Amino acid sequence: MSSVAVLTQESFNEHRSGLVAEQAGSSSAGDEEAPAYKDAFPPLPEKAASPEGTQEPVNAWTSKIRPLKSSVITQVFHVPLEERKYKDINQFGEGDQAKVCVDIMHKTGAHLELSMAKDQGLSIMVSGKLDAVMKARKEIVSRLQTQASATVAIPKEHHRFVIGKNGEKLQELELKTATKIQIPRPDDPSNHIKISGTKEGLEKAKHEILLISAEQDKRAVERVNIDKVFHPFITGAYNKLVADMMQETGARINVPPPSVNKTEIVITGEKEQVALAVAMIKKIYEGKKNATTIAVEVKKSQHKYVIGPKGNTLQEILEKTGVSVEIPPPDSNSETVILRGEPDRLGQALTEVYAKANSYTVSSVVAPSWLHRFIIGKKGQNLAKITQQMPKVHIEFTEGEDKITLEGPTKDMQMVQSQMEAIVTDLVSRMDYLEISVDPRFHRHLIGKGGANINRIKDLHKVSVRIPPDNEKSHLIRIEGDPQGVQEASKELLELASRMENERTKDLIIEQRFHRAIIGQKGEKIKDVRDKFPEVIINFPDPAAKSDIVQLRGPRNEVEKCSKFMAKMVADMVENGFFLSVPIFKQFHKNIIGKGGANIKKIREETNTRIDLPAENSNSEMIVITGKKENCEAARIRILSIQKELANITEMEVSIPSKLHNSLIGSKGRFVRSIMEECGGVHIHFPTEGSGIDTVTIRGPAEEVEKAKKQLLSLAQDKQTKSHTAELKAKPEYHKFLIGKGGGNIRKVRDSTGARIIFPALDDEDQELITVVGTEEAVREAQKELEELIKSLDNVVEDVMNVDPKHHRYFVARRGQVLRDIADEYGGVMVSFPRSGANSDKVTLKGAKDCVEAAKKRMLEIIEDLDAQVTMECVIPQKFHRSIMGPKGSRIQGITRDHNVQIKFPERVDGPGKGAPPAEAAVQENGEANGEMVEEPAAPVDPTAPKKCDVIVLSGRKERCEAAVEALKALVPVTTEVEVPFELHRYIIGQKGSGIRKMMDEFEVNIQVPAPELQSDIISITGLANHLDRAKEGLLERVKELTAEQEDRSLRSFKLTITVDPKYHPKIIGRKGAIITNIRTEHDVNIQFPDKNDDNQDQITITGYEHKATAARDAIQAIVDELEEMISEDITLDARVHARIIGARGKGIRKIMDEFKVDLRFPQPGAADPNQVFVTGRPELVDEAIDHLLNLEEEYVSTLVEVLQGEFTPKCSSKGFVVREAPWQTGSEKAPDMSSSEDFPSFGAPVAATNKASPWGPKRRELTYLWRHVNACLSIFSF
Repeated sequence: MSSVAVLTQESFNEHRSGLVAEQAGSSSAGDEEAPAYKDAFPPLPEKAASPEGTQEPVNAWTSKIRPLKSSVITQVFHVPLEERKYKDINQFGEGDQAKVCVDIMHKTGAHLELSMAKDQGLSIMVSGKLDAVMKARKEIVSRLQTQASATVAIPKEHHRFVIGKNGEKLQELELKTATKIQIPRPDDPSNHIKISGTKEGLEKAKHEILLISAEQDKRAVERVNIDKVFHPFITGAYNKLVADMMQETGARINVPPPSVNKTEIVITGEKEQVALAVAMIKKIYEGKKNATTIAVEVKKSQHKYVIGPKGNTLQEILEKTGVSVEIPPPDSNSETVILRGEPDRLGQALTEVYAKANSYTVSSVVAPSWLHRFIIGKKGQNLAKITQQMPKVHIEFTEGEDKITLEGPTKDMQMVQSQMEAIVTDLVSRMDYLEISVDPRFHRHLIGKGGANINRIKDLHKVSVRIPPDNEKSHLIRIEGDPQGVQEASKELLELASRMENERTKDLIIEQRFHRAIIGQKGEKIKDVRDKFPEVIINFPDPAAKSDIVQLRGPRNEVEKCSKFMAKMVADMVENGFFLSVPIFKQFHKNIIGKGGANIKKIREETNTRIDLPAENSNSEMIVITGKKENCEAARIRILSIQKELANITEMEVSIPSKLHNSLIGSKGRFVRSIMEECGGVHIHFPTEGSGIDTVTIRGPAEEVEKAKKQLLSLAQDKQTKSHTAELKAKPEYHKFLIGKGGGNIRKVRDSTGARIIFPALDDEDQELITVVGTEEAVREAQKELEELIKSLDNVVEDVMNVDPKHHRYFVARRGQVLRDIADEYGGVMVSFPRSGANSDKVTLKGAKDCVEAAKKRMLEIIEDLDAQVTMECVIPQKFHRSIMGPKGSRIQGITRDHNVQIKFPERVDGPGKGAPPAEAAVQENGEANGEMVEEPAAPVDPTAPKKCDVIVLSGRKERCEAAVEALKALVPVTTEVEVPFELHRYIIGQKGSGIRKMMDEFEVNIQVPAPELQSDIISITGLANHLDRAKEGLLERVKELTAEQEDRSLRSFKLTITVDPKYHPKIIGRKGAIITNIRTEHDVNIQFPDKNDDNQDQITITGYEHKATAARDAIQAIVDELEEMISEDITLDARVHARIIGARGKGIRKIMDEFKVDLRFPQPGAADPNQVFVTGRPELVDEAIDHLLNLEEEYVSTLVEVLQGEFTPKCSSKGFVVREAPWQTGSEKAPDMSSSEDFPSFGAPVAATNKASPWGPKRRELTYLWRHVNACLSIFSF
């Protein structure tokens, strides 16, 4: 950034006089040595080449492997009603059954979906991996289905077949049948197997076990011991002989493999089959036991060639010659190979053995280990060329060894070896390597983002660079390739490393709570910072380290800039960290959120705040707003205004001395909370402690606010005068009974005594403590009444009532949920029902006398409801059922709760023929059917009867069921059609469907627009009847708006053309478009000027409403008329004063133009006449401006002459400012002498002719120097 010094006439004179005095002083002191040019004018520092910006380390040689996704299966299990453990259908999807399902999902990893069948059975759909589904099925059967047990007896020796190898058969059987099978231990003489599980599972398990036992009854097992050496003759070549025997006899023959040192051959199968197989095996043995053997020596390394791949060579010899070849085991040092067989075939077999042993050769090729990967080539391309020609040759590279091992057929080895040696020789001649040492902390910077740096070096120098992984902590980097490329790459890498060592590291202290915000949700924010400062590396600490230090590394200047930028980010975050809590009644939270979150999203965007609402299941009513303080306040006002609009919410301020606030709030807010709960949940807000403010704010419904105000003032008065507090204790289960239904009991005590009674909150430590507040007398009376009530509750009595056994199930269902509710409400009364099957109607109630009486009364009310219960059907087409249920069944749950009825929906039928229960298959045993299927004639179907899938069943009191039916029918969606012109459809839909989506969310309906190819004008609206009218009105209103917009667009598209000489266009446009913008804005039109290459350069087009376009045309024409009246005159102004008239940054000329309302045009550099200036404007104004300019010229020129005469006369013989070693000095040349009349002649002085070359260039005439000084002065004055 350059700086400009402003020099006035006075400061210029002062400077000149000071300079003269200084020069005189220095000359009298004596000549000092002149400074060197480089010291007086040091060169600007060169900007060091900075390393390429890097980001997080990325391994350039690694690539992500996409994981394979496991397959998912789905199975459906059905639990009949009679076998269900949890048969309560009142709270489907809730209670213990739901908890069990969630636990099963967590334990097995499978996904469960429950549905109720029409027979009250439970259908469970299980999805997941196969093993997870099977485990989930077992858990479902054991935990959701009632269990039965049975035993099955099979022979003890068959038990092991039921267990299977390592218990796999038993596990499979348990998973398959979903049962638990207990098999007696081997030392237990019992042969009974115990099975527990469902009825269906028991039958399946028994059947499977009996099948296994029956199969074993028919089988026999025979074991024959034959020496291992004769086994090959029994199996035959490639096991053909033993396979033929098994096929012929039907028995299974198990000959131990050569690797297993066992002599026992096991034959299993039917008894006759086994006997025949044993006879055949013994016959073969008898024929071969006297066979001849010979032993030969074969090198241990050649044994594998005799064996062949998977023993195929041995089998081949056995097949050709009938001779068995015995090879010593690999761990033996013996080289003896034994041949066994007929004497006349041994010779041929021996020849085969030697041929196979010598058919392969092993050799090696010397090659440096670092060259191995170049020999292999990229993805093995080089080796592939050799192995494709010689597929039997095996080439082995051993890491760290300078050799390559070749193994293969002798005939191919020579060619392969020569090819490998040629490749090695070629690579050695043109390849080299070099290892350089670089600190491991710089390795990832050398690699660069995504390997950018290292890949560039590799491609540029045609080398391979191996950088060790971070975990090795190695300094050595290996470069391999062309010798010249290796040298150049190593030089560049070392330069980069050296540059990084000279970089600066800076630690920023940023609180860890801001780290996540700086980084961004997916790192997008820190990516922007890194993109802005690509040369700076930003490292955040590990979140687990709990550190506040963020490290910056890079060039000094960039690190400083990045540090300031991040500090500003943190400062903004601190400013935006303000938060406040707003109490909003829980029922209005959904309205604050809005349909699809529209309201809350709008408030967040417009106020630039974060707004957090409590969870649905939370008791909190506080909405937390976070952001800048002023934005939070704006959001708070918006939220409170929504609440105020929705309900009769009023806000009242009460003045209470601040010293009483803490006592009114009470410990942990107990006192004020009791007032809020009693007064319908109003919000009472006390000012911050220590603020000294007396104002307390009460917000809520008008009546409740007034009520709370009275109680608050009354309590404050009591506190101020004669407040007294007492405490007493009662069991927590008594509290609800003491409070009474709707607070009736406790209100009586308070009204009669005037004392306030406060019960503990859920989060209070002492749940038994009850606090009484008021005057001493009122507290004493209230305490007495409460103690009497508590005493009566402690007086336990037992009572009996009669309840019809048919109603018992209702009370004890869902693990006694109804009884638990009664106990909670009526002081912990214990209700005991007779055991199932006792056929008794006596029910015992035990507890406090008053509580027992109240509980008994409540139970009688429930029984009365049960006796009056009816079942009613409501027919609604199945296609509407999902809509009636609402999201997550919310609508149906609301009807059930509001009308106290039970509603059961039928099973869903997807199409004809589906949904009917499958016919039961005929029972089969051992694969044979027991009976024949007899087709029953289908019952005639009444065409007028409703479909079962459309019938919804309701249970409850008749009047409640009728009301619920009406409520259900009101939820049935209806469809209406609206005619909308086809050309408006796309505007109704909006961009990406935003318009139609907004209408559907606003009116809670579904709007169906026909496909474009149908060219239909009909739009269908489907939804609840009470929503349709609003939606239809809204749609028609939108159509009216669009029609008006279309008409408006048509009116706005009026075009008008005006012809204006192009020379006036800049004047019409104005400076920076100010004039034309003003016309456009004032008349609301679009004005288009012709392009440079347009044919009609004089045409200006105006688009807009007709009357506005006409007005704009008139405005432009008025400007043109005014311009045409103007004249333009040229005057001659001395070019030396132009800069002075123009002024700094044109300030002077603008002042003249504004004052005289004219336009001034000065000549461009290089103009033919540099003194000619054009003045344009109205005639009278042009004359005035010309007079003013000429006056200025005269004034500036006269001032200039005075200055030159007084200031440029030589006053001293100073040599001026002299430097050594200046660039203009050549040889022994000295710097120019400022006092020399030859180098700097005075005005009017003669100049002597000289041939001496000057460092300033050729000498000029006196006039040249005169102009130089004049221009210098003018420039100074202009500033």
